[in-house]
Amino acid sequence: MQGPNMQNTSASGGKQTILVVEDEMDIQELICYHLRMEGFQVERASAGDEALRIIQTNEPNLVVLDLMLPGISGLEVLKNLRFVMNLKSLPVIIASARTEESDIITGLELGADDYLPKPFSPKVLTAKVKALLRRVQGDREAPTNGDIAQKNVITPAGLTMDPLRHTCSFKGEEINFTATEFALLYLMVSESGRVFTRNQLISTVKGSDYPVTERSIDVQIASLRRKLGVAGEAVKTVWGIGYKYQEQES
Repeated sequence: MQGPNMQNTSASGGKQTILVVEDEMDIQELICYHLRMEGFQVERASAGDEALRIIQTNEPNLVVLDLMLPGISGLEVLKNLRFVMNLKSLPVIIASARTEESDIITGLELGADDYLPKPFSPKVLTAKVKALLRRVQGDREAPTNGDIAQKNVITPAGLTMDPLRHTCSFKGEEINFTATEFALLYLMVSESGRVFTRNQLISTVKGSDYPVTERSIDVQIASLRRKLGVAGEAVKTVWGIGYKYQEQES
C-alpha cells in the first residue's frame, strides 16, 4: 500500500485528512477503512456540532457529510461551513440516503461539490474523494502566465468571472457558486457558443476518471441556472447533445 500512501499528501508533505461525518457506526467504519487503505488520514464525527468543532480546529482537506445527523443536520453543517465560517473552498461530498431530486438540488445549491446517494460503493466514494482533491490541488497550482483559464471573463450582458479569486457577479451583484458550478460555468462562458456534451463537461471539469453520471451534470446545471437568475437564460440546453452558454443578441 505504499503507492496510495505516497500519493495522497497535502502541499506541506503530510497525509491529506478526510473528515467522515456519519452517525451509523457500521457505515462510518466502512468509509474510514477504505479511505485509510487509500493512504488518507481520517477524522470522524457522529453529529453535526462535533463535525463543526473538528473542522474549526483540525482543518481537514475534505469532508464526507451525511445529511441525517442527530442534533444539527448535515444541511445545517453545510450552511455553517459556507456562510458562517466562510469556508467556500473546502471540498464537501454529501453521502446520504435522501435521494429525492429536491434533496440533491438543495445540497448542491448550499455548496456541496458532489452528492452520492446511499447505498454506494466505498470504492466509488474514494475515487470521488481523490478526483475532487486532485482538481482542488490543480486549481491552486494552475499557471498564471496569461493562460485563458486564468483570465477574467466579462460578457456583454454583464456577467463577470474571476477564476483566480473564484468570484462571479452579474451586473455588480455577487453570486456564490460551488467549485464545480463555477468550473462548469466558466468553461462554457470562456467558449461562448460552443456546445459541450455532458461527457465533455465531466472530463474537462473533473477529469476523465471521475465517476459521475450525466444526470449529476444536469443537476449542477439546474443549480447554477437558479443562482444566475435572469442571467441563467444564457445557459442553454442543446437537446440530445448537452449545453452551451450564449447570450441573446440585442
